[in-house]
Amino acid sequence: MTNCCENKSKELEQLRKGQKSVLIWVLIINAVMFVVEFAFGLISQSTALMADSLDMFGDATVYAFSLYVIYKGPIWRARAGLLKGLIMALFGVFVLGQALYRLYLGVVPEAEIMGVIGVLVLAANLVCLALLYRHRSDDINMRSTWICSRNDIVANLSVLVASAMVMWTQTLWPDTVVALGIAGLFLKSAFQVIAEANQELKANV
Repeated sequence: MTNCCENKSKELEQLRKGQKSVLIWVLIINAVMFVVEFAFGLISQSTALMADSLDMFGDATVYAFSLYVIYKGPIWRARAGLLKGLIMALFGVFVLGQALYRLYLGVVPEAEIMGVIGVLVLAANLVCLALLYRHRSDDINMRSTWICSRNDIVANLSVLVASAMVMWTQTLWPDTVVALGIAGLFLKSAFQVIAEANQELKANV
C-alpha cells in the first residue's frame, strides 16, 4: 500500500512538472505575440487583429494564473478556471465595443499587414495547441487552458479570411464581421468555462 501511494505521488509530481513546463512555454509565446499583433493591429487599423491580440494577452494572463495554482488543490484549480472564464467574457465585451467603434470611424484596414501577421500568429498558436494537447484532460485548470488555445486557432483563421475579403472588397466590413465573431466566441467559451468551473467548485466544497 505504501509503495502504491508513493508511486501515485511520484506520478502526480511528474504530471505537475510536465504541466508547468508547457504553461511556461505557452505563456512566453502568447506574451510575445500579443505585443507583435497589437502593435500591427494599430498600424493596420484592423479591429480583428486587435481583437486577436487581446485574446493573446488574456491567454498570457490566465496561463500565469494557471502556473500559480498548478500545485494547489482542486478548489484553487476550479477558481483558476472561473477567473479565465470571467476574463474571456470581459474581452468579448471589449472587442464588441471596439468593433462598433471602428465601424463608426469607417477606416478600411490594411489587408496585407493583416494577412502577414495573421499567418505568424496562427503558427505560434498551433505550437501552443500542440504543447497543450496531451494535458487537455488532466483537470479543469488545464482543460480551460486548452480551450483558450483551441479558440485562438479559430480566431486566427478568421483573421486570415478577413484580410483576404478586405483586400477583395476594399471595405472594412469583413474586418468588423470577424471581430464581432471573435467577440461571440469569447463569450460562448466564457460561459462554458465558467459553468465547468462552478461544477468543479460545488463538487469540492
